[in-house]
Amino acid sequence: AASWKVLNRVGIGMPKKIGTHNGTFHCDEALACYLLHQTDEFRDAEVVRSRDPAVLKTCDIVVDVGGVYDADKLLFDHHQIGFTETFDPEHKTKLSSAGLVYKHFGKSIINKILESDTAGDMLHIKVYDSFIEAIDGIDNGIPQYATDVKQSYSSNTNLSARVSYLNPDWMDENPQPDAQFQLAMALTGSEFRRSVTFYGKSWLFARGFVDRAIQDRYNVDPSGEIIILERFCPWKEHLYNLERELKVEVPIKYVLYADQGGSWRVQCIGVEGEDFQNRKSLPWKGLRDDELSNVSGIPGGIFIHISGFIGGNKTKQGALEMARKALGTESDPKKQKVDQ
Repeated sequence: AASWKVLNRVGIGMPKKIGTHNGTFHCDEALACYLLHQTDEFRDAEVVRSRDPAVLKTCDIVVDVGGVYDADKLLFDHHQIGFTETFDPEHKTKLSSAGLVYKHFGKSIINKILESDTAGDMLHIKVYDSFIEAIDGIDNGIPQYATDVKQSYSSNTNLSARVSYLNPDWMDENPQPDAQFQLAMALTGSEFRRSVTFYGKSWLFARGFVDRAIQDRYNVDPSGEIIILERFCPWKEHLYNLERELKVEVPIKYVLYADQGGSWRVQCIGVEGEDFQNRKSLPWKGLRDDELSNVSGIPGGIFIHISGFIGGNKTKQGALEMARKALGTESDPKKQKVDQ
C-alpha cells in the first residue's frame, strides 16, 4: 500500500473521504471505492462524488478523477495523457482506477478477506488475471482480442455491463445516483470477494492435489501420460504450470477423477490456449453404455462425448483401461491395476 498518508483536510478525528467523480459511474471506480473500504485506513471513509477540484482537495484519497497518478499522494486517476501504467512488466493492459488501487492495496485486502497473512504473488496475480484485468481493459477500451472478425453475437452480462445498468435511467423522474453508486460498490465488491475466496481457498489448495498426481504418474501407467486425481478439483491451469515447473518432457494426455455419483471420468487434456483442441482425443465418440463397452472391449462403459474430450466408466479400473487403450498402451505388460 502507499506509504504516504494525507492528513485529514477537514480536521483531526473527522471521517476520512474517498473522492471520485460524479455523473455516470463505471465498474472501475465502484470497485476501487469498495476495495478502499476493505482497508483499515479507509474502512469508514465517506465516498464523495464530484469533479470540483476544490471538493476533491478535501478528500484523503482520490480515484478515477483529477488527471494525476501519484501513489505517494494517494491520487489514482488513469485518464491523463501519457498514462501507461500496467500491473507489472508481464502485463500489457493499461490499468483503470480499480487496477491501480488493487496494485497498491490488493495483497493486504486479500489477506483480510481470507483472514490470513500469507497472500503471495501467485494469488495476487491470479485475482488480477481472473477478475481485475477485464475491468481495466473494458474501462480503457482495450479489445479482448483482434477485431478484424465480425462478432457472432453480443454479450452484455459482464460485470462492467451490469454496473452500467445501475446508473439512473434517463426517464427516472427522481434519480438517486449516489444511492445507485452504493449498489454498484456492493455488486462489484460481492463478486470480488467471491473471486478472492475461490482462488484463495479452493483454487490454490488444489495445486497440491495436481502436483501429487503428476509426481505419481509413472505409478499409474509407464507412459507417464495419465494422472489420477485423489479428488476432483480445479486442475487445468495448475497442470500446465506444473508441467513447466517440473520440466515434464512428455505432455500428459488424460486425467482421471471420480464424479459425484461414484463413477469415474477420463478427460482429455486440452492444448493450452485452445478451447476445443485436445492433446489426444478419446476414440469411440458418441457411444454409450453397452455399445461403448462392446466396441471398446472395456466393461462398465457409460459414455464418450461426441467431441471425444471426456468419457465415463463405472469403475476406476475401467476408466484407466479406457485411457490406456486410447493412448495405445493397453497391451503394455508393465501396467498395473489401480486400487479401487
